Parts: sequence; structure tokens; C-alpha cells
Amino acid sequence: MTLKEIAKEANVSISTVSRVINQKNTKAASPEVQERIWDIVRKSGYTPNATARSLKFGKNTQIQDAVPKSIACIYARSNSAVSDPFFSQIAKSIEQEAFKSNYFIRHSFTAMDIANPDISRQLAQFPVDGVVILGRYERKLLNFFTQNYKNVIYTGLNPMGNQYDQVVCDGSDISYTAISYLAELGHTRIGYVGEQNNEVRFSGYKEALAKLGLPFFQKNAANVRLSADGGYKGANTLMHNKADISAIFCANDTTAIGVIHALKEKNFRIPQDISVISVDDIETAQYLSPMLTSVHIPLEDLGRITAKILIDRINGGHRLPMRTILPFYIAKRDSCCKLSRNRRTFADLTS
Repeated sequence: MTLKEIAKEANVSISTVSRVINQKNTKAASPEVQERIWDIVRKSGYTPNATARSLKFGKNTQIQDAVPKSIACIYARSNSAVSDPFFSQIAKSIEQEAFKSNYFIRHSFTAMDIANPDISRQLAQFPVDGVVILGRYERKLLNFFTQNYKNVIYTGLNPMGNQYDQVVCDGSDISYTAISYLAELGHTRIGYVGEQNNEVRFSGYKEALAKLGLPFFQKNAANVRLSADGGYKGANTLMHNKADISAIFCANDTTAIGVIHALKEKNFRIPQDISVISVDDIETAQYLSPMLTSVHIPLEDLGRITAKILIDRINGGHRLPMRTILPFYIAKRDSCCKLSRNRRTFADLTS
């Protein structure tokens, strides 16, 4: 497929397509149009002509470099490669950065795909030059990749050992920052909703409480999947347990969405009765009511730097494992406020 054909299918000019895929102007088109263009690029398998690009931009590119290379993305924590807004945004950034170096995303699949023998066999038969693992993975999954692929990198919030390249925002530090902010607002009883097993946001939550001299009670924590449904169930578990809390730390924004829905069903005011803080700061967070306070993770930078490091390894630029830790900050909005003594608690709920 050519740029002209992409432009025709996307119903835009050739120059708009060129600016979008070469990322020369971030305002070349609306987000919706940019996504439409990238979707066509992705489905068609379009790759730029590296030799032509080198002539255009004055780069001394060898002819053999004109052959496009491929990478794969594995959604290690998701059942769907498109349903997770956090990792989907990272994957999109990886794709766009890789495209600059004449790489394309050949496969996007989930841990469930790998667990299927037929699918895993097919994947092994179609090699790629590098693999990105998105999110915390199980040892079996890592074994599959190290047996079948030479170049592997991880990105997410759970730092994973020291054997492989990784680009992370440290989930333990994130938890401490979130809990500290709630403590500054006067909250001393803070709950948790999210996954607990092998999850640094949960261990970080407990460590933060200990460092700040605040108590931890198991009844104040709900172990649920990171999803809106999980958050809804988790909030109801806390209410059922009469959790003694004035604030809830959610492991991610989609979980917080479910938590807020459950609290509102029981007529709790947010944040007057219960403050809610979460992690990721996906686009939806600022459109909730109330607007969600969330720890902002630089998703585009996670993807962009991950692609750069993976490509550098593929090209032999480095051999030792690299760990790159990116900064984060709290996007302070309306779902958190100072502790109110005149508030409704879970103890006020009737059975």
C-alpha cells in the first residue's frame, strides 16, 4: 500500500498522512484522524521505503537497512489486546516510534494466546526481531520468549529482575506517593482495591502505611482484578466488611471507575465521605464525575523509550541489561479532599 492509497482510504490528503506517520507535526490531524491513519497502516502492513527516506532526509542508510524489521507486543496482563487503555496507549507509542526506524508491529497478542498450544506454535513459526512484554508476566511466559526470541524488553509498573531490558515507572514508589498525598490531607485509614499477589502497588501500599505510621487491616483491602467490574466488586467487599477507611487507593483508573460507581450506588459522596485516588491517569479520568485524582504515568514516553532501547539492542548497540525508570506525578483533581469529621462511613450502612 502507498501513501496515496492510505490517504484515499482515510479520506485525507497525502501530506497529512506523511506528517502523521513521520510525526513531523503532532497537530497535523485530530486524534481521531491520526488513529484512523495508524489503523490503516497497521492493517495494511505498510512500511516506509528506507532508501527513499534516506535520500529525502539526507541520511547515509545502507541498502540492506531498507528491509523492514518486525517486533511483537505481548499484553501479559490483559485478556484482550485492545481493551486495556493503559497498555494500548503504550503499544501505540511503541508502534509509532518503531516506524521511524523502519520497524513494524507484526504481532499483538495476550498471555492467553501463548497458553493456547496451537497459537503459540504458530507464533514460534513466524519470528520477529524483538519482543515487548507489556505488564507483569508469569515465569512460564518469559520462558516462552527467551526460548524463541533473542531480543526481549519489558515495560510496566512492576520492575522485573535484572536479566532483561526494562522501562518502568516503579509501582512501589507510586504507591508511596499516593498514600503520602492522602496522609497530607489528614487521612489515616486508607483502603486498597486491586490485585495483591505479586503486585508491587499492593506491597508498596502496605510499606507506605508502615513508613507513615498508619495501620494496615486486611479488611480494608480488596483483592480484585484490575477492571471496572473488579473495582465495583472490591468497593462492595469493603462496604460489606465495614472497612474503617476514609480514602481508597485504587491500583489503576479502570478499577477506580468501578469503585466510584459502587460508592455512588450507596449514596456515598466523593470526596466528602470517601476520597478516591488511583494510578495511570488515562484520558477518561478527567471526564469522570467527580474528576479523578490519579498518579500520572507518562505512557507515550514509556512506549517511545521502550522502542528505542529494543531497537538499539537489536542493532547491537548494547549488551548489558538496561533498566530505565521514568518519573511520574499526581494529577490532582476533585476525587480527593481533606478529611471531614462530619462524613458518612461504611459503619453507617444498614445490613
